[in-house]
Amino acid sequence: MWVQAEVFLQTLVSGLLLGGLYALIGIGMTLILGVMKIINLTHGQLMMVAMYLAFWLFTLFGIDPYLSLLIVPPLMFAFGMGIQKFLVNPVLRVESILPHNQVILTVGIGMVLQNLATLFFTSDYRSIPVGYASTVWYLTDLWRDSPVELSFSLPWVVSFMLAVVITLMLWFFLAKTDTGKSIRATAQDRDAAMLMGVHVGWMRVITFGLGSALVAAAGCLFIPIYYLFPALGSQFTLIAFVITILGGLGSTIGAILGGLLLGVFESMTATYVGMGWAPAGRFVVFVAALVFLPGGVASLLKRRKLGK
Repeated sequence: MWVQAEVFLQTLVSGLLLGGLYALIGIGMTLILGVMKIINLTHGQLMMVAMYLAFWLFTLFGIDPYLSLLIVPPLMFAFGMGIQKFLVNPVLRVESILPHNQVILTVGIGMVLQNLATLFFTSDYRSIPVGYASTVWYLTDLWRDSPVELSFSLPWVVSFMLAVVITLMLWFFLAKTDTGKSIRATAQDRDAAMLMGVHVGWMRVITFGLGSALVAAAGCLFIPIYYLFPALGSQFTLIAFVITILGGLGSTIGAILGGLLLGVFESMTATYVGMGWAPAGRFVVFVAALVFLPGGVASLLKRRKLGK
């Protein structure tokens, strides 16, 4: 009985730690969707580029991946702004037979980034050999009388805590700064925001850069605990898309809850069904959200507020 409880709790803890990083990835896509009303299908490839930047900063200069959070996200912020300003914006202005041509553009950008990474870095798997990668804490080290034996991987815990800090910083930016309020106003009603003097075009550029910086931060947090290869981006684009659908289109809080739910579900699937079934579980969550909860977790939160 205790063994089963320990396995369940360990799986739950692992899922929450994974979900915290997933949430950071989902928030970036959700922000871009909320302001621009498009799904950024190059999201995972931007994360892959950030991970390669962190990898080479460590390999060439010995900069710890967590310290690269001070370098890589600002670089990816500028890169994302460039993509929005010089590639996406011109497409948005052109009338086309295809109503979602900007989405197709993001797919093309992702393919270019992935193939460039393969060309320059080959398709070999890479990792950062940090000394703390295998460091583990045990609950009994902190609480000797603990009835269960839980372990906490140091890089997972540190990555999760940093993801929480970054999320809180994002909340402060969106809620307390003029630029953040302008971004929220643009997401809620673009025409009304324009009438109030908000430069909607500039807000779109900043938002794409911000979404790129967030997913870059997630890449820096993943690189100490994950293998890196060029095709990695496609996997995380799918994860971000599932989180966006599960959380509710354009809902930041929904993205956080969706990331946590997906992380827990994948962890439970890997433990009780099999490691190879985690991607299939991701697909099940996606289909279930579309069928039974088309508005995502955000719709449940809205119903609760209306009920009060």
